[in-house]
Amino acid sequence: MSSTARSTESAFTDLPFHVMTKPIGPICNLDCTYCYYLHKEELYPDSKWKMGDDCLESYIRQYIDAQPANTPEVTFAWQGGEPTLLGIDFFERCVQIQQQCARPGMKIANTLQTNGVLLDDDWCRFFLKNGFLIGLSIDGPAAFHDAYRVDHQGSGSHAKVIAALRKLKKFGVEFNALVVVNRINGSEGTRIYRYLRDAGCRYLQFIPAVEQSGVGRHAEREPPTSRRPTPYDNAADAVSSRSVLPAQFGQFLIDVFDEWIQQDVGRVFVQIFDMALSAWVGVEPSLCVFRQTCGRALAMEQNGDVYSCDHFVEPAHLLGNLNVVPLEELVNSGQQQAFGDAKQTTLPRYCIDCEVRHVCNGECPKNRFLATPDGEAGLNYLCAGYRAFFNHVTGPMERMAALVKSGQPAARVMDEAGKRPTQG
Repeated sequence: MSSTARSTESAFTDLPFHVMTKPIGPICNLDCTYCYYLHKEELYPDSKWKMGDDCLESYIRQYIDAQPANTPEVTFAWQGGEPTLLGIDFFERCVQIQQQCARPGMKIANTLQTNGVLLDDDWCRFFLKNGFLIGLSIDGPAAFHDAYRVDHQGSGSHAKVIAALRKLKKFGVEFNALVVVNRINGSEGTRIYRYLRDAGCRYLQFIPAVEQSGVGRHAEREPPTSRRPTPYDNAADAVSSRSVLPAQFGQFLIDVFDEWIQQDVGRVFVQIFDMALSAWVGVEPSLCVFRQTCGRALAMEQNGDVYSCDHFVEPAHLLGNLNVVPLEELVNSGQQQAFGDAKQTTLPRYCIDCEVRHVCNGECPKNRFLATPDGEAGLNYLCAGYRAFFNHVTGPMERMAALVKSGQPAARVMDEAGKRPTQG
């Protein structure tokens, strides 16, 4: 092996890694129309859909032991499906095993993504006691949220989610709101942002709904032809009618940013804005979709199967099972490094030459199914939207980056317009 290859491999294995754990697989008490994960039941037709205690203990122990030396904090991320279907006892057991396995001085953190339907006082007390960070899925006011986030009878879930949000606030549980930006709410950026901010959400994530035509359990059309659409084609032909349009998503982010920059910097934290500011400061964003390479954010199913990424839970990207092969070997395997490197090596020339590449880096490979104007494969479906957004925020980001580098708070950027944070 050459010295260059060894140094590249070392750089990859020295990075902390993160596993999104699915202890109940894709099983959920909602039937959200745009969910990309529910059809994963097909991968495990005979599964009991609950992680056993032996697998749980092995995972927690291996996950901690496999982290690089001197890692100060290890974060466990629990998702589904709907993880609260497992009950509080399951997560009490998780915390118990974590405490037994933690290295001296190591901090253990837990995050849990939920639809909020089952959250009650007991859950909130448990979250508060054990310092869980909760991700709450909410797509805005009822008219937008209930369009796609429905139960198995087709009824909307907004009322239950708002009740959960209020309970989290009542008990002082730290939480963030995860918004899936789709064709219906995607033209209402300002309204969605104000609604969540005024409801008490201080941490926001905006996730674009992108479903290729003919793919998934709610496929609407035949798969696209072998000729990849280009930005000059109608991009809507490549995706489902639920998917946010590229320009629509870009304008959504612009509208949210223009509201946020006026009065909420330092008060409300929007994930994509934080990632953008990191890039302008000169620090590579921590979020995998905006990094040059990926491969350090994996997914694990309830039986211990480990996949390259949460968005690539499919046979071609199965790395192995941690009950058979040690987790550390799976995470640092050549297959996984090649998966992570491909994010950069498959970037088309159109992206390499782009003025906002330093912050975008081609976004997530799962969305790279268009062709560039020159016909080269691998252009991100959302390219036009991201390019519009990142160009729009360049000036304010440069000013905030200068403030941060000089030791001043980024919120000082609001002084330029004589603005102050609203009270709340």
